[in-house]
Amino acid sequence: MKLNLIRLTAPFLCLLVIVLFGNTAHGDQQKLIALTNAHIFNGSDHQIFEDRTVLVSDGIIRRIIDAGDEIPAGYEVVDCEGNYLMPGLIDAHTHVDSLENARRALESGVTTLRTAGVPAYQDVALAAMAKAGKIAGPDVVAAGVYVTPNLEESILADPRLARLADGVYSDDDLRHLVRVNLERGATVIKTRGTERAGRADTDPREQVYTRHQLEVVIDEATKGGVPVMVHAHGDEGARAAVLAGAASIEHGSYLEAETLELMKARGTFLVPTYITMFEMLEEQYEGALRARGTYMVPRLEKVIQMAHEMGVRIATGADNYYEKQSINRISLEVWHLNRLGLTPFEALQAATVNSAELLGLGHQTGQISTGFEADMILIPSNPLEDVAALQDILLVISNGRMAVKRIPFAKR
Repeated sequence: MKLNLIRLTAPFLCLLVIVLFGNTAHGDQQKLIALTNAHIFNGSDHQIFEDRTVLVSDGIIRRIIDAGDEIPAGYEVVDCEGNYLMPGLIDAHTHVDSLENARRALESGVTTLRTAGVPAYQDVALAAMAKAGKIAGPDVVAAGVYVTPNLEESILADPRLARLADGVYSDDDLRHLVRVNLERGATVIKTRGTERAGRADTDPREQVYTRHQLEVVIDEATKGGVPVMVHAHGDEGARAAVLAGAASIEHGSYLEAETLELMKARGTFLVPTYITMFEMLEEQYEGALRARGTYMVPRLEKVIQMAHEMGVRIATGADNYYEKQSINRISLEVWHLNRLGLTPFEALQAATVNSAELLGLGHQTGQISTGFEADMILIPSNPLEDVAALQDILLVISNGRMAVKRIPFAKR
């Protein structure tokens, strides 16, 4: 019997991975872990809960108890040594497409991510592996192939995309690409409102898809029960995306106040990906792009400040692959958001609670709370006083598994 792998639906794909690799409740996820001597920032309350113990089993936070309370039998005790425990970070805009880069994201404190397009559904496979417990994480909300006029090499991701060699413009072709993504296991759709900023031969303000075309993409995605994220630097393309029903605007460098007000009214998130725009100022970029960055970066800073003042919800995205040489990290995005006027609490929420809600995961991650997934990081000082502490990760717990453990430093 031959399996037609290209037509596997998302549920079947996940089932296949679980059959091949095992159930989620195995190995480290079955461990009973007691994280003791921790000061907790839970993500939702603007305070630190001192001297607490977090009890974890089967990847879930079961209870949070006071330091003097008895720890039930069978728990492995991990002493947090008076450091600060907070929810794992969320990257709502990344292009992670390999096991190595996923591991690098996890080591930086990212326990959940949303991809913004990868070449050939590697993100769907990563999501299935995390769900099956074959990797500690991060958990992945997968976009699959970018819905954009020219698929370039991504046209090779699935034989059904060959018909799109002349471009993806018509209603039928847009719907076809969305359906292929959904059938391959995508749980979010990424499309384009404007051109790119990172190429000297394109103007990021130029609108690409019309409001009607974006409505077609969003309608087809909605039929499949998934939201749509829209790349848009320019105001016109972003406004069309908001009116079409986008869940989030990615980048938003040239947004005007009127469009931000519309986003506020409609609950559209802004994912500014500031850290990758800031990178345009570095010497590795060719002269034309660095020149562009000298205007775009301050412009995006003003957009972030306007969005914050208006109450537009901001989520964090590093917009990179987590390559070894890259320093674009959510911890730095949080630091910049704080620098640009968000309070430490607001900047931390952008990377936890806000991003979880954008991803549709606000009921299961982004907080240290009973019944939530055990996605947590340990840092050396109070993040409500100094978000720079996020640069120094001591522990990463993802889905209840100890993915990174750097303490104790002293020999015993």
